[in-house]
Formats: sequence, C-alpha cells, structure tokens
Amino acid sequence: MELTQQQREKIEEIANGLRCPKDFKCSKSGFDTLCKAVDIGFDSILECSDDNKEPCRFRALAGNLMLCTCPLRTYIAKNLRK
Repeated sequence: MELTQQQREKIEEIANGLRCPKDFKCSKSGFDTLCKAVDIGFDSILECSDDNKEPCRFRALAGNLMLCTCPLRTYIAKNLRK
C-alpha cells in the first residue's frame, strides 16, 4: 500500500508515543498483518472482532463489546480503510 508523506508522518508520530508489545507488526507488515477490528463510529476506539484470540494490552471490555483502544490501529482503520 502506497502512503502519502502526511500519512507516513502521522503513523510515525502515533508510533513514537506508544509502547507496542507486538513491535508494530501492523505497520511493519505494510498493513497486511492486522487484527480484525471494525470502526463503530467513535473517534478513538474500534470494536475488536471475536476472531482476535491473542492477548492485547489495547483490548478492553465495555459491557458486551470488546473494544480496541490502540491509537495506531484506530488511525489505520479510519484513514487507510483497513
């Protein structure tokens, strides 16, 4: 996937502020290795798919929804449509 300079800078900015236990596998793979998450209309969270089985420090249960709070994953979903 070809990124604009602005997208690359934003991804780098987000990544610089994170401690990622998965070593940024999502961006290092060219966004081919992503957890399954769905944009549900909130600014900074996604809904995690039930298919996500491995532990993740950015996963949070809210009622009956499993949410993704990873800022990088959220940016990818909302801006790169992945």
